[in-house]
Amino acid sequence: MHLRAEAILLSVRAHGEHGAIVRALTESDGVQPGYVRGGRSRALRPVLQPANLIQGEWRARTEEQLAGLTVELLHSRAPMFGEPLPAAALAWVTALTAATLPEGLPYPRLHAALGGVLDAIEAAPAARGWAVALVRYELLLLAELGFGLDLERCAATGTSEDLAFVSPKSGIAVSRAGALGYENRLLALPAFLTAGGAADWEDILAGLRLTGHFLARDLLIGRGADLMAARARLVDRLLRAVA
Repeated sequence: MHLRAEAILLSVRAHGEHGAIVRALTESDGVQPGYVRGGRSRALRPVLQPANLIQGEWRARTEEQLAGLTVELLHSRAPMFGEPLPAAALAWVTALTAATLPEGLPYPRLHAALGGVLDAIEAAPAARGWAVALVRYELLLLAELGFGLDLERCAATGTSEDLAFVSPKSGIAVSRAGALGYENRLLALPAFLTAGGAADWEDILAGLRLTGHFLARDLLIGRGADLMAARARLVDRLLRAVA
């Protein structure tokens, strides 16, 4: 097994006294794990930072063996980890991707979308510039892994007009008319997820509540307590930034 590719670094875990096991997302070969010799050294720690863009070279004698990985830094986002809110967003979106994507399967749309989210966070540390992209990424992740929401029609009436809610059970949109009397049992559907465009903070937070519900229920059940705690910290920091 020999692979050389650009990749977005997703996670780093110490292994042994000096090494590290790294998971990184490539465009054509999906998530690839690898062992980096000396990965905990002073020289490599700044390189092995989640959200960094690397050139990786994976080598293994067999497909079943954990590949040895050598890395070259192409672009560092490490400075963003000095800002609490961008740091929380970078940590969340890379950890979520690492935890949910299977190894070795290509997800080119997710690769492009993740790169877009990371670029947005880097370009605009103020959360208004990237929070919409983060919600959209979470929604795309659900869809790519088989848990997509149906936001095209109303579950109750079949109409595609005036969709304002989502059923927490079925993941299907509900119109205002179809939701009459049941609004408090449904999740709000912010307009930017169906009509596109910018969003105000009320809609952004509604979008995070929507995707958070289905991430916890469908993707992270039984293994996502720590991850959802990280997401809760991010949302809490967003709420404080809005206030």
